[in-house]
Amino acid sequence: MRRMDFTMGEAASGLRGELRRLIAAEVPEGFLGAFTDDPADLAVAQRFCGVLAEHGLLCAAWPERFGGRGSSVWEQTVVREEMWAQHEPRGAQYMGVNWVGPTIMRHGTERQQREHLPPIARGEVIWCQGFSEPDSGSDLASLRTAARRDGDGWQISGQKIWTSYATMAQWCFLLARTSAGGRKQQGLTVFLLPMEAPGIVVRPIRSMLGPHHLNEVFFDGVRATEADVLGRVDEGWSVVQEVLAFERVGIARYARCERLLQAAPEVLAERWETMPAPLRTRWARMLTRARRARLLAYQVIAAQSTGTVAPADTAAYRIAVTRLDQESAALLTELAAHVPDEQGARRRFRRAVDDHWRYANAATVASGSIEMQQILLARSLLGGVRRAGEAA
Repeated sequence: MRRMDFTMGEAASGLRGELRRLIAAEVPEGFLGAFTDDPADLAVAQRFCGVLAEHGLLCAAWPERFGGRGSSVWEQTVVREEMWAQHEPRGAQYMGVNWVGPTIMRHGTERQQREHLPPIARGEVIWCQGFSEPDSGSDLASLRTAARRDGDGWQISGQKIWTSYATMAQWCFLLARTSAGGRKQQGLTVFLLPMEAPGIVVRPIRSMLGPHHLNEVFFDGVRATEADVLGRVDEGWSVVQEVLAFERVGIARYARCERLLQAAPEVLAERWETMPAPLRTRWARMLTRARRARLLAYQVIAAQSTGTVAPADTAAYRIAVTRLDQESAALLTELAAHVPDEQGARRRFRRAVDDHWRYANAATVASGSIEMQQILLARSLLGGVRRAGEAA
């Protein structure tokens, strides 16, 4: 059984304090994310990314030659936790920081690294992810967006859906089929495409998450060159598997759950003691589950740092944190009903709980549906049982 040390140490503790001071100084009270009806919220996020970059904190764990400061993965984890706990004041930048950039470091050419990594490290560019399609959301490998050879390049046609931030993104991390035959996971290739390329059309999808989150993206004969291919042609599935492992643990959802749960007794004040005992018991259990999800995340992060991530570990984390998101949202909504709708901290708490509830409902399908994660975990467990039986 693996032994793990989850103590982050003094450096991480100091970093957490530094981040909280920056957030208090740069992010307005009551900020609920960059993608609201108020354009000022997006401006706050863009400006704050620049502040983090100036302090070397936006991409803290990146190597210095790529614009980071060579911090440990645990210090980068502290950044993720503090950002998500405060409704992600980096806006969409977490995508470039958490997995687009690291994937380009591992699989990109020197030219791609020079072109893409510095703007991400400075917080100047937004990426979107061209994965899901209308008939192949959870079954990603069955996608039908096709890239066909055209002279010395490619012509890409197809449709993506549920693409976050596509209306504001400058670049798309696109997965397309470049050959047919064999297993459906074969013949897929990753392209790095500018969103301003001719033939790309974005149509927003209205949702309760607010503007900018969900979109349809259409590709009609979009031109790509060999320089736009990330990794090897037809071998994009291995790149995407790595991406998903980073993505699924890259958002520290447990941190927001824990912060809101801890805030509940404070905002309820004297009313907390009059809450029904079963409700307070559920609160205590939910707080315990938030810390359990944190430890599951740390287990995956520790494995990532050694290059030994098991898909079952990321699936177990996603299942746990998704259930935590949704069940904590339900509990917090009950508690918030007892909080007076006053100005100040109490009103901010009620609004934060409402925002958390909306995101928690979407968590069921974000980064791979919960059902697919359960199937992945079950297959891994059954495979382990089968191998053990064969060895016996």
